[in-house]
Amino acid sequence: MKHKIIFIVNPISGHHNKNSFPSLVENHIDKNQYDYKIVFTEYAGHATELTMKAIDDEYDFIAAVGGDGTINEIAKCLIGKRQVLVIIPLGSGNGLARHLGLPFKAERLIADIINNGKCYKMDTAVMNDIPFISLAGIGFDALIADYFAKDKHRGFITYAKLITEKYPNYKQKEYTLILDDKTTIECTPFFVTFANSNQFGYNAKISPKASVQDGFLDVCVFKKPNILEIPIMATYFLAEQIDKSNFIDIYKAKKIKVIRKDEEVANIDGEAVPMSKDITVEIKPLSLNILLANNQ
Repeated sequence: MKHKIIFIVNPISGHHNKNSFPSLVENHIDKNQYDYKIVFTEYAGHATELTMKAIDDEYDFIAAVGGDGTINEIAKCLIGKRQVLVIIPLGSGNGLARHLGLPFKAERLIADIINNGKCYKMDTAVMNDIPFISLAGIGFDALIADYFAKDKHRGFITYAKLITEKYPNYKQKEYTLILDDKTTIECTPFFVTFANSNQFGYNAKISPKASVQDGFLDVCVFKKPNILEIPIMATYFLAEQIDKSNFIDIYKAKKIKVIRKDEEVANIDGEAVPMSKDITVEIKPLSLNILLANNQ
């Protein structure tokens, strides 16, 4: 009996032209295993609507074709469901796909993962009941996510430009973090990242040892470097050893309460989301089915 798979394609994510994607699927998917359908999103939030309909239509596999924002729109509907998420990384940073070691050529991903992969379970998390799959954060990275969402240009150069522009005048905020109702941390960080996976994207690993299957979030409290320290910090990032530097403290927790003075946006899988002053972040262990390489 064949499985039903639907490809939900975000045509504007990243720099990839998606017009040839249907022919790639037609030429490489194993038609003895799958009946497939391809749909393109037309507006923000459309991927979520299409996913809910696909669940109602009894699809077995739902493929997110785009970046981390597209993955979030689709995956949040699949938490606790029988359906299996498939990731085809055609976005900008592609942080979760890099963490999972997925191929970046669509034809190879179809051949290796869709035709010959295996279903696994992975953790997800929520920030004030808003699901995230990879990372959530507050502070400077949330500010950059907000400006990036409003910029008509995409990609790494836009990120770098915004960071360069906003960094000098950014004023750090005071936060109280309560980890698992027992450890209290008072801090004034550059930003705080709640990491399920290990990176922002572009292989910028904020918590190199983070795991999507350990039942914990890595709470990354990042200190603001001064101008002279930026090259040093960059060296640690490039070496994938930022966790060994003095710029960051990393804690593991299942539940984190955040107390802060002001309402500000948060970064949810790369998207800027308005968030109340008090925040609760919590892991949802092994709550999402995902298709990965058979030897993962």
